[in-house]
Amino acid sequence: MEPQIGIIMGSESDMEVMKGAADILTKFGVQFEMTIVSAHRTPDRMADYAKQASGRGIKVIIAGAGGAAHLPGMVAAYSILPVIGVPVKSSNSIDGWDSVLSILQMPTGVPVATVALNGAKNAAILAAQILATSNADLANKLSAYKTELNNQVLEMVTRIK
Repeated sequence: MEPQIGIIMGSESDMEVMKGAADILTKFGVQFEMTIVSAHRTPDRMADYAKQASGRGIKVIIAGAGGAAHLPGMVAAYSILPVIGVPVKSSNSIDGWDSVLSILQMPTGVPVATVALNGAKNAAILAAQILATSNADLANKLSAYKTELNNQVLEMVTRIK
C-alpha cells in the first residue's frame, strides 16, 4: 500500500520529536513516508517534494521544523495538500517561540494547521482524522482511541478517590 501521509523535517535533530507522529500513524495502521527536507539548505528538494507529493498518493503532509521553521509554510506554498506544521524546540531556538510563531503566522491563502510545540503526535492524529473523513475503518480506530483516552482519565479519577 502506498503512503498517504508524508512526514518531513528540516534536520535529523528533529527526529526525536517527529518519531511521535510515526508511532501514532503506525498505531492506526496508516501508511506514511518519512524524510528530511530542509527549506533553507535544500530548497529545490523541498519544492520538488511539495509539488510531487499529491501525484505519489500523499494526502496530508506533516512538516516539523525548529528555529525559523519555514518548512511547513514553504511546502504549503507549493502544494494544495493540507499541511500540518509541528514547531520543534531546537538547540538554536528562542525557547521554541520562534518556531511556533513562524508556523502560526501564515499569510492569507497559504494556510498551515499548527499543533503545539513538539506536538508531532497531535499532528499525526489530525492527519488521521483528515483521512478518516473518507475511510470508515480509520474512523472506527480513531473513535476507539478517543474511548481509550476517556477510559484512561476515568481510571485516574478512580485512583485519586
